[in-house]
Amino acid sequence: MSLSDAKIRSIKPSDKPFKLTDSHGLYLLINPGGSRLWYLKIEKNPALR
Repeated sequence: MSLSDAKIRSIKPSDKPFKLTDSHGLYLLINPGGSRLWYLKIEKNPALR
């Protein structure tokens, strides 16, 4: 799912933090206070799982 600017701005915070995924390990964490935090989950060598 691709997160557009309009979709990100329209998201309302809830009682608990939740995350939305974009692609390839990119996440957007929405906190109850309304703050938004981007983070990227990187695997050093995914072939070694």
